[in-house]
Amino acid sequence: QVQLVESGGGLVQAGGSLRLSCAASGRITFSTYTYTMAWFRQAPGKEREFVAGIRWLNGITRYEDSVKGRFTISRDNAKNTLALQMNSLKPEDTAVYYCAAVDALRGIPSSVTGYDYWGQGTQVTVSS
Repeated sequence: QVQLVESGGGLVQAGGSLRLSCAASGRITFSTYTYTMAWFRQAPGKEREFVAGIRWLNGITRYEDSVKGRFTISRDNAKNTLALQMNSLKPEDTAVYYCAAVDALRGIPSSVTGYDYWGQGTQVTVSS
């Protein structure tokens, strides 16, 4: 099994920054290099949507259009940690943010069904 634990959410004013972290443990620590990890978010009354993803092996990334240039996804191989640096936050970024992982040979899925493991989520609230 794989366990994912997010942290770093909170309340911030529009234009501010937050950094989310996701600590991975379990089976993923033995085969990290075959994994794709991603951040999703879900606002009240909306479906969960893809934000950004990264291939652990080579660091290739993929972003949802609305966060390009503002958010940066990264991973720390030594600590088995995924991060999401969020700058220039907007009220529409308000959501519960989830860390996700899948053991896949290639690709960065953008659908919820493309991932097998999920964290519990962390709330991000951006005030106007």
